[in-house]
Amino acid sequence: MAIRNIREIGDKVLYKVSKEVKEVDKRLLVLINDMLDTMYEANGVGLAAPQVGILKRVVVIDVSEEGNNPLVLINPVILETEGEQTGDEGCLSVPGKVGTVTRPNYVKVKAYDKDMKEFVVEGTGLLARCLCHEIDHLDGKLYVDQTIDGLRNVTEDVEEEI
Repeated sequence: MAIRNIREIGDKVLYKVSKEVKEVDKRLLVLINDMLDTMYEANGVGLAAPQVGILKRVVVIDVSEEGNNPLVLINPVILETEGEQTGDEGCLSVPGKVGTVTRPNYVKVKAYDKDMKEFVVEGTGLLARCLCHEIDHLDGKLYVDQTIDGLRNVTEDVEEEI
């Protein structure tokens, strides 16, 4: 496993649409493990493959308090959303900044696991926010374009970056 460089705002790869994963091979498993290591090292709760320069539809998320319950989503697709939540959002690709974003409060997502077995995950609150944020990355979208009030410098009261 290795810590990969996180691409930052302005890097062209962050604005491109990622390609669908057709099969899980050793290289993709290494990528997934590296993404998890990179996310944990950066104290994030989510990371999409484009953020480490790879245009594949792969996302890792861990919103557990212990930081030991990772969720790996390959080719995720949002099936359903409901409600609304508005709050501060950050991003490992936009270091030191946050912005207020409105997202669904409930999200239902279909994806594939490392064995290419289809599964469905449902989330509310932070998990719903994270799912939407990371799936946006796969489509070349950054949260900075959805902020209500623009970007602000991170303050000590902001604990998590997505």
